[in-house]
Amino acid sequence: MLFGSIEGGGTKFVCGVGNENGEIAERISFSTTTPVETLDRAVEFFKNKGVQAIGFGSFGPVDVDKQSDTYGSVMKTPKPNWSGYRVVDHIKRSLNVPIGFDTDVNAAALGEAAWGAARGLDSCLYITVGTGIGAGAVAEGRLIHGLVHPEMGHILVRRHPEDQYEGHCPFHKDCLEGLAAGPAIEARWNRKGNELDDNHPAWDLESYYIAQALMNYILILSPKKIILGGGVMSQPQLFPLIREQVGTLLNGYVQHHALDSEINDYIVPPGLGSNAGLCGGLALARQALEM
Repeated sequence: MLFGSIEGGGTKFVCGVGNENGEIAERISFSTTTPVETLDRAVEFFKNKGVQAIGFGSFGPVDVDKQSDTYGSVMKTPKPNWSGYRVVDHIKRSLNVPIGFDTDVNAAALGEAAWGAARGLDSCLYITVGTGIGAGAVAEGRLIHGLVHPEMGHILVRRHPEDQYEGHCPFHKDCLEGLAAGPAIEARWNRKGNELDDNHPAWDLESYYIAQALMNYILILSPKKIILGGGVMSQPQLFPLIREQVGTLLNGYVQHHALDSEINDYIVPPGLGSNAGLCGGLALARQALEM
């Protein structure tokens, strides 16, 4: 059984074909331009591939409420021409197959729960730290939705006493994304993260903010696994710093071996590596076919 997957990012789209076991057989990537041009290219890729359903994890915000008049649309976004565009309808006009639609981070969380670092668990949290910060959550085997989809990248965190940077977020300035996403690192230090040494003070600051967020997520959602992906998290020195900070912040309040002796296996990189989002699309497609 073949499924199609779309990992729709604000910078690039990745499309793939795989099976019900999360195995990718073919993939393509291309730049995100206008909605029509980008989605037409995705549709062309899937034609004659024999896919029985497609899963689409999109950059957001998006409308994932199936009862909404604007379901399947990208909501207000700074990405030119995409605000209000009905991306699901565009694909359906050309490909008559079920489509599972969600955020890119929710898709990645679902993929990691199905085949990755959270396989066999009924809850997990997937967080991407890159150009922005977003998170998707699986609880009791299902993706979390509410009024809208979660926007965990925009929670407020305590500012580090030595951090004078105002914050990068155009909505909130010094929310988590505003202080810890890739553009904040570059603006604060005048260099991209991958140009900084492993022992640069940037990483202590970064772990300070990310660990605060993880503490909040642990206290609110109590996920059985936390998975950190994205370009910023490709800095391996961040993981031990974050784990140590989380332990310090929790201060023994939550009693569980996962947060103590086994924390190295609790806060982890994606088990699916760079395929987390694409495999998540396969999981969304599988769900769409089963519904």
